[in-house]
Amino acid sequence: MFKAFKRTCVSVVIIALVLGVPPISVKGQEIVFEDLGSDVFYDFVVGPGKTELTMRPGEERLVHIRVSNRMGDDRIFRLGFEDFTGSDDPQRAVQLLGSERGPYSLRDFVFPAANELIIEHGKRAVIPVRVVIPEDAEPGGRYGSVLISTDSLPDTDVSESGAQGGAVIVSRIGVLFFVRIAGEVHESGALQAFGTNENRSLYNSGPIPLEIFYENDGSIHLNPYGRIQITNIAGQVIGESEIDPWFVMPGTIRVREITWDRPFLFGRYTAHLEMNRGYGDLVDERSVSFWVIPLKMVLLILGGLFVLIFIIRFLATRIEIKVK
Repeated sequence: MFKAFKRTCVSVVIIALVLGVPPISVKGQEIVFEDLGSDVFYDFVVGPGKTELTMRPGEERLVHIRVSNRMGDDRIFRLGFEDFTGSDDPQRAVQLLGSERGPYSLRDFVFPAANELIIEHGKRAVIPVRVVIPEDAEPGGRYGSVLISTDSLPDTDVSESGAQGGAVIVSRIGVLFFVRIAGEVHESGALQAFGTNENRSLYNSGPIPLEIFYENDGSIHLNPYGRIQITNIAGQVIGESEIDPWFVMPGTIRVREITWDRPFLFGRYTAHLEMNRGYGDLVDERSVSFWVIPLKMVLLILGGLFVLIFIIRFLATRIEIKVK
């Protein structure tokens, strides 16, 4: 029964390719299956998580998405698409829009080589995805996500009549597409704030949570990056953290959280941020200072001083009595 079902699914995939996807003339269009091994992790892996492309009007590119099945059994995987936009919540990078079109829609430009396929356990499918930019496309950013969801195969009888149960969606994972169409665009963004979490200035110990707020008020996504240097009260550099590029969608503020720590912290420290805006080689700088005073150490020192003072007073009293 499973083989018959599998043949049926393959036929469905072929029909979907014929009806739902424009003809693919680019070399490397075939879906390739690779061996992963027999380990079971009860999950599936999709990569890459993000794809960035700079393309010209009329240009066509081929991108490959890799889907690894480690669920322990053969699964049906479906490919869908949704536009996304920036989120009003600085903690969230993007917001998927479902069936709605985004203000920078990529929906009509992306064509996976299959809408549905079966991946055996221990196999990885390399799925080509065509990105086609129309000749009359305007310059700027286009954003969307290819979503991969998995269903269990309906090969188990669940009713008295022997009818098979319906498929249940387990989960879905998205691959974000950032496409920049070449031409004149409005790039504008800057560092808005830099400080400790909740603007705290006193800590008992590390790690120290730092937050970077970046606002993009342009018309295309930006990828700011930079570094943070930590100095002690004497001005000596005692730590450094590189900030890899991250994306900020147009018209949004996004927060980046960085933690810094070292084995022993005591005293006043200053964190200095150098943030490249992600365009025009423009750099913003901010600094924040904070204190780290270990409470346990302070209590031990105070306790030690109290004992020392007590001993000194006790000895002084004994000496005074002997002198009398």
